Amino acid sequence: MTETANLARRLMRAHETAVLATSLTDDGHPLASLVLVAADYDASPILLLSDLAEHSKNIAADNRISLLFDGSRGLASPLTGARLSVQGRALRDDGDHLRQRFLRRHEDAAGYADFADFAFYSVDVSRGHLVAGFGMIEWIDGAELLFQDADGGQLAAWEADAVAHMNEDHGDAVQDYAQHLLGATGTGWIMTGCDGEGCDLRRGGEVLRMDFDTPAEDGDSLRQRLVTLAHSARAAGAGKS
Repeated sequence: MTETANLARRLMRAHETAVLATSLTDDGHPLASLVLVAADYDASPILLLSDLAEHSKNIAADNRISLLFDGSRGLASPLTGARLSVQGRALRDDGDHLRQRFLRRHEDAAGYADFADFAFYSVDVSRGHLVAGFGMIEWIDGAELLFQDADGGQLAAWEADAVAHMNEDHGDAVQDYAQHLLGATGTGWIMTGCDGEGCDLRRGGEVLRMDFDTPAEDGDSLRQRLVTLAHSARAAGAGKS
């Protein structure tokens, strides 16, 4: 995998919202909508949409979509920041691990996820267009953009236990990850998900992404990554005191 594909995938995994572009059913004009998003184990976007929304009506007629992940917010010069437009098809998918991945990231959505008009979608990614600052612009094929080493069945088997274990038994390590490795402030950080490339953290409306240096292939290697990062975070914290 190229470094540009890795950068693009990190953008996809790091963001909890994206701009969804669909085509209006009456005249084909583009419609842009802000949506909540989560990432599957291979980084494919996961959406929870209401059938009553205009974008869902558009998808029912033409499921080709684009999703914009904006990494430029907060920069003094936004156009120097990275952003990624992902093209693909939105497909209804009631897979349990997609539901769990999404609701762990967006806990509030559990209040309406079971309403009759809501449905989960997976995005079958065809390609991505990365702009990572001036002069760094590249189309990336979907096969390269996604994390090909992801084994969804195996990852789903250990993710829930790993997240629960970290939050219930090692909350101090989660705080250390946020504060000493990722530069966050405040307490109350929790882990909301893990995949082969890293973990997701949340504190209220703030989200953080903690990437692994090397991918985890199974539960044992995931635990090794988390232990190693906990030692690094503790050492970093001790160095600041």
